Amino acid sequence: MQFLKLLFSFAPWLSFLIIARGSLERLELGLGVALALSVTMGLLRLHRGIILWVGLAFFSLALVLVMAFHNMWTVQHMGVLANGALAAGAWVGIVRKSPFTLDYAKDHTPREAWTSAPFLRANMIISTAWAMAFTASAALAWMKMERLYVSDLAYEGCSYAILIATALFTQLYPAWLKRRATTG
Repeated sequence: MQFLKLLFSFAPWLSFLIIARGSLERLELGLGVALALSVTMGLLRLHRGIILWVGLAFFSLALVLVMAFHNMWTVQHMGVLANGALAAGAWVGIVRKSPFTLDYAKDHTPREAWTSAPFLRANMIISTAWAMAFTASAALAWMKMERLYVSDLAYEGCSYAILIATALFTQLYPAWLKRRATTG
C-alpha cells in the first residue's frame, strides 16, 4: 500500500513522463496535465512540501516557455530540466534539514516520533537516495540528449531502473529499521 502512495505522490511527474513523448503537442498536453494535477493535489493536500512547489514552478514555467514562446531550447532540454528540478528540490530540502520525505512519512508515523533523531535521520537518508536518483537521471537525460555512448532505450532503461530501485529502497529501508530496532 505504501508503494502505491509513493507512486501517487509523484502522479504529476509520472503523468508528464507518460504523456509528453513524441511530439510538441504531446509535450504541451503533458505539461498541462501535470500542472493541473499539481494544482489539484496541492489544493486537496495530497501533494505538499518542496516537491509540490518544485512541480508547480517547473510545470508553470515550462508550459509558458513551450506554449506561449515556443522556446525550442526548453523543448530540447526538457528531460534534463525536469530531472534537474526534482534533484534541486530534493537537495534544497536536505541542505535545509527538511527532507521532502518528511511530509509524507508523517502520514503514517505517530506524532511523538516526528522530532526524534532516528525518524529525521531515516528521512534524510531516504531523501538523499532520491536526490541522488534525480541527479543521476538528469545526467542520463543530458547524455541521451547529447547522444553519448549508448542508445536512447538504454538511457531510459537505466533511468527507470534507478527510480524503481530508489522507490523500493524507500519502502524497504524503514521496515528494516523497525526490524533492527525490535531485535536490538
